[in-house]
Amino acid sequence: MAEQENATVAIDNADGATENNVKLNYTVDVKVVGDCQRHVTVVIPVEDVQRYYRARYENLAPVAEIPGFRPGKAPRKLIESKFRKTVTEQVKGQLLLDTLTQIGDEQRFSAIGEPVFDFESVSVEENVPLEFEFDIEVRPDFELPQWKGLELPKLVHEFTTAEIDTHAGLYLRRNSNLVPATDAVRPQDVVTISIETSIDGEVVAAIEELTLDVQPTASFRDATIENFAGLLGGKSINDEVQTTTKISASASNPAAREKDAVVKIKVLDIKRYEDAELNETNVAKFGSDFGDVGDVRDAIKAELERRMAYEETRRTRSAITASLTEAANWQLPPELLERQSRRELERAVMELRRNGMSDDFISAYENKLRQNSGEQTSTALREHFILERIAESEGIEDAPEDYDQEIELIAMSLEDSPRRVRSRLEKNGQLDALRNQIVERKVIELIKSHATFKEVPFQVPVDNVAPVREYLAGRGDAEIPVAKSDFVEPQNAMGKGEHVAPRTGR
Repeated sequence: MAEQENATVAIDNADGATENNVKLNYTVDVKVVGDCQRHVTVVIPVEDVQRYYRARYENLAPVAEIPGFRPGKAPRKLIESKFRKTVTEQVKGQLLLDTLTQIGDEQRFSAIGEPVFDFESVSVEENVPLEFEFDIEVRPDFELPQWKGLELPKLVHEFTTAEIDTHAGLYLRRNSNLVPATDAVRPQDVVTISIETSIDGEVVAAIEELTLDVQPTASFRDATIENFAGLLGGKSINDEVQTTTKISASASNPAAREKDAVVKIKVLDIKRYEDAELNETNVAKFGSDFGDVGDVRDAIKAELERRMAYEETRRTRSAITASLTEAANWQLPPELLERQSRRELERAVMELRRNGMSDDFISAYENKLRQNSGEQTSTALREHFILERIAESEGIEDAPEDYDQEIELIAMSLEDSPRRVRSRLEKNGQLDALRNQIVERKVIELIKSHATFKEVPFQVPVDNVAPVREYLAGRGDAEIPVAKSDFVEPQNAMGKGEHVAPRTGR
């Protein structure tokens, strides 16, 4: 056993130069399984298999330790007999890796994931051609749509002092003292409630205490309660109300998806913000950077303008997507959509952070995306494939300074250092998502430079959603947190391919 372990170390450390200097002369049969799926059969001729065996044995011979022989002096036949099993495993691994790498380099198709095959089922013999099969997800083939000359929206609005003061008042309320309410619930109050959710007569989830603002809509991660303020309006402590809602198709609890849920709500506590209006006395509540009311109004106006700019970007992207994906009726694999729903959520949140949106705004938008992740992801993937093709045809790429700029904007939003933000992005495998965001934004700017614009009045945003980081129907077993190490992308043996989350497995 000791001799075999020594030989194994020598094999592992071999540079493989002999077998890698010559291209493999394999044959490839690619069968179309779906718009984004291929089944690939590869046959490697016996000459290449033998060449890999010879290279491994030549690397092994000088260091192999065989009882009764000095290192490097054992007969070749004896070395082959003693270490054939180990060498075969090494040859198999190297042959498969080199073959997949060469297929990727030859750009036989645009892979968007890792090849999936059963490694253990692949059998290698020195004097027999090697044949193996794998499935892989690929970018669909399509004619690039006409992207020049689109008509896109241009949002216009001049924010008034009254609108600015209204938003200042909302901020002041949320940063003023809460006092117990002595009467019934009013809109904009802060309530503590308990929730019990039932589906088909069975309780599937319960939240003992939940504190949130009384807004027209309460947005959970897997469902929305409309007319939330109307339901609770006029209710007192210990009063109970009941409503129904539909759980989203992408809910964390698989058993609850797309089902009607009965939601029982009990009022446990009622608090109210102290009245607040923008004046010189309250300026200090906005922070030490503000000297007077004028400074506050300027800052709030800048925030509202950022919202308008973000909304314009969102509408522009939607208009581009609608135009470019009109004929993109490809069938996308459910597994791809499920994986990419997490990546799309990640990208959207990063975009919001980059644009300086508030935590409440991001939470509400995140919940909306979670509830409609299937449809959103399907649209986003179609859009991604087209924008990536335009980027390739126009030579658009990311640059190091792009990352610096994006990370600095995210860091400003988080009030953190760019160094720490970059470190977290790298650790969580999110730089690839950031790359997509950079390239796609450049492509959209190119499309805009060739577009015409139609002015559209901008409706001043109203914060009427109470975001809740809870699941109305429970978590179930399907939830995978966003921005964790799950998103680290392994090296794609098929080449650069698409910058989407790869599929791994055996």
